[in-house]
Amino acid sequence: MEKFKSRKYHLTSKLVLLKAINDIYPAFQVVFRNSLNNGVYVTINGKNYITEEEIKKIENRMSEIVAEKKVIKKIQFTSEEITEKHLENIREDLKELLETTGIISFFVYELDNYRTYFIEELYENTEYVDLFEIYPYDEGFIFKTPKEINGVIQIPPMIDDRKLAKVYKESSKWNDIMEVSCVGSLNRINLQGDIIELIRVNETLHDKKITNITEKILEDREIKIVTIAGPSSSGKTTFSNRLKLHLMASEIRPLMISLDDYYVNRDQIPIDENGKKDFETIKALDIELLNKNLRDLMLEREVEIPKYDFTSGQRKEKGEIVKISKNTIIILEGIHGLNNSLIEGISQSHIFKIYISCLTQLNIDAHNRIKTSIVRKMRRIVRDSISRNFDAEETLEMWSRVRKGESKNIFPYQENADVIFDTSLAYEIGVLKPAVERELIKIKMSSPHYDEARKLLRLLSYFTTISDRYVPDESILKEFIGGSYFYNY
Repeated sequence: MEKFKSRKYHLTSKLVLLKAINDIYPAFQVVFRNSLNNGVYVTINGKNYITEEEIKKIENRMSEIVAEKKVIKKIQFTSEEITEKHLENIREDLKELLETTGIISFFVYELDNYRTYFIEELYENTEYVDLFEIYPYDEGFIFKTPKEINGVIQIPPMIDDRKLAKVYKESSKWNDIMEVSCVGSLNRINLQGDIIELIRVNETLHDKKITNITEKILEDREIKIVTIAGPSSSGKTTFSNRLKLHLMASEIRPLMISLDDYYVNRDQIPIDENGKKDFETIKALDIELLNKNLRDLMLEREVEIPKYDFTSGQRKEKGEIVKISKNTIIILEGIHGLNNSLIEGISQSHIFKIYISCLTQLNIDAHNRIKTSIVRKMRRIVRDSISRNFDAEETLEMWSRVRKGESKNIFPYQENADVIFDTSLAYEIGVLKPAVERELIKIKMSSPHYDEARKLLRLLSYFTTISDRYVPDESILKEFIGGSYFYNY
């Protein structure tokens, strides 16, 4: 067997799951929704819940399929072959995708008499995927496959992301409002010339959510500090500025403070296990100074907020002198905003925590999800190219370190948030597409990131291009493509 690859293992297990369900419950229409609880949340169209008995039967059938060491065949169809011979027999979501993209061939995987489409590679035999876990959750179930944790291949531990689950359900409702279920439906809306309205509805839903968050903050008169945290390319800065405007419209005087300005000097940055400076750890911040400044501000004392020079890696000689009044709320933005050890000596009753991230994305179809970390990666590629003059290869080179830092310093604290804001936009990949493609095609075959670039280019090929001129200047998306109301690039 080839070296363990968690993604390949997961996708092969997914095929086994689909085959098992098709064998026992052929009428079930399976939809893979989103990452949740260290697994994937799966639902069945038309069913409000899955019973323990149904789960047990599916698990048993999966174990039988694995034990039988069944061969998995990979079959290539041209779009013409599918249209001529199979179009009437395929799912509606796949049919819509076929009719709205320029893809010239599809790879279908066959397990016995069951076929479905996957966009990535699978193992050639079911014997390799004997480790999995399924349990009922909400209206569907959680499907878990192994990952390599501290050198051991194992099912990741049980967690319950209840707040995230609520956001995912709300996002699903939003997509219903916009009549967008998968990439094919987005493409159809675009091709029919109705994309402007979809963009306006999507952006209005964002604004409505920010309004609701503002009202929640203002309901509690004790709140004096709002912390905003999220992983790379979530849109933290744009969100913070939009929240600031909403608070100002409610006669509040917000004070914006960035945790980036509290970095210690570069020669004092802690070293990680690989001997590199760890800019992601909370220990890279001057927590003592931050807490002193916050306590003094809440006592309405004059405070000098530091300014950090990232070019020199040193704190500037002079900071900004500020003082707040009784109708001021401090907005504290940075990746550690949900960590309870960030702010000490101030009652939690004065703090309101917001977690933001690109949490959801349209699926390609019912069986093929798009990981939201991929969307954030695309955002980062575009922003790095226009604001930092980085090419895609440089962005991809650092991305694994960025993700590692997020897993260690951000994701474990996301359920500490008082509210979670999903910054994803149903239409955004169509807008990002030209700029991402332009950067990815520069990566040469000799590059270690060539295969990843090809995978991203293939993913982008499923989307029709959407013009960026329809994106409003205050949109979170403009933080990445340029032209933002809050940026100079």
